[in-house]
Amino acid sequence: MKFKNLLPGRLKKRYKRFLVDVALADGSQVTAHCPNTGSMRGCLAEGNPVLLSRSDSSARKYPLTLEMIQVNGFWVGVNTARSNHLVREAIDQGVVMDFGRVSGVQPEVRVSEKSRLDFLLHRGSEKIYLEVKNCTLVEGQTAMFPDAVTSRGTKHLLALAELAPQGHGAAILFCVQRMDGESFAPAVHIDPVYARTLATVAGQGVMVLAYQALVGPREIRLTHALPVRM
Repeated sequence: MKFKNLLPGRLKKRYKRFLVDVALADGSQVTAHCPNTGSMRGCLAEGNPVLLSRSDSSARKYPLTLEMIQVNGFWVGVNTARSNHLVREAIDQGVVMDFGRVSGVQPEVRVSEKSRLDFLLHRGSEKIYLEVKNCTLVEGQTAMFPDAVTSRGTKHLLALAELAPQGHGAAILFCVQRMDGESFAPAVHIDPVYARTLATVAGQGVMVLAYQALVGPREIRLTHALPVRM
């Protein structure tokens, strides 16, 4: 995923969940959309460098979108809307090979009246259901998810677990959009229910993957798998 002409600034504050105030180099201040529903724990220190993209849509109340925040010298991709695109791109380019040779990819698949999953992968006659989660939290050298309690995330895990016994492949992939993590683990200290559920569904046949992204002002792309430690 390539970027052009991202607008640099420094974070002032995040508020109302979906808004951030940013100070620009010319001394002005702008309000941008924050496309991240998590707590963004560890990323929101005032003064952190940020990068914003601009939309030309006249329908947008806030044309600027927060894309990245620099933390401890590393850029962190905080736009959760990018993670599915990054994973799809990595599958198409052969970076993610855990599913073998994929013949088709279908996005946003309904698996029940209450649940949708991000992708249905086709491998010949086989079906593999895949859920993607964006990961922006690193503590020590460990990338972690979630950064806030997520009952919705737990529901996605249970939906995957129901598919595995039906003869379908089922997987969850954590898209780690920062380069300072050396492994991945569930954030048991933040959401113990999610962490326990992840361990349970892994034992029931759900594949648990984590891939790290190279994140910078010009490009974000998945590069390699990280060890997953339950």
